[in-house]
Amino acid sequence: MRRTILVVEDDHALRDVLMRGLRDEDFDTVPASDGATALRLATDDICAAVLDIGLPDADGRDVCQAMRANGFRSPVVFLSAHHRLPDRLSGFSAGGDDYLPKPFHLAELAARLRAALKRAAPPPAATAGDLVLDAVRHTVDVRGSRVDLTPTEFRLLAALMAAHGGIVSRRELVRAGWPEGARVHDNTLDQYLTRLRRKLRAADSERTIGTARGIGHHLA
Repeated sequence: MRRTILVVEDDHALRDVLMRGLRDEDFDTVPASDGATALRLATDDICAAVLDIGLPDADGRDVCQAMRANGFRSPVVFLSAHHRLPDRLSGFSAGGDDYLPKPFHLAELAARLRAALKRAAPPPAATAGDLVLDAVRHTVDVRGSRVDLTPTEFRLLAALMAAHGGIVSRRELVRAGWPEGARVHDNTLDQYLTRLRRKLRAADSERTIGTARGIGHHLA
């Protein structure tokens, strides 16, 4: 079954190249040239989105946040001419799943999309104390109250819950949270874990994320 990718790029020539290349890689494509159109087209029929950050009517990161707020849970791969660490971190913080700096090879974009789609496959349903992870709705509840998580935060928590209290190495957490080959710095993982702890604490959960110094992390 061919999967449909939303391609959000205001450069018409580049968008046409992307769409042709993705169709050659066995994807179907839907085009958008601005953020407003992307928001309208980001429905459950879309398996993933390729989203340029430099759109004419909005910053792509703001568009991604709006898509997430509207319930869009499929992977989002950002495209950008900027590749500094703060740029990549801001993309992940906005709810993106991957970040590909321009110029790039179409084969790499297709590979990253496949990896993101594979990671987005629902993990088994899990519970840990008062935490309930719903794989179908991509949500986590604490005693019936929703914990608002980004897709990356969800994947990290799912990996920790799947270990049933065992220690998950930092390398394994990076594999669970980010695409293969992504340059994820130690402080990036730490920032996500800190946010997860803060959100669990705000939800008054009995569980938190512990640290085994020099080894990894576990759900305590």
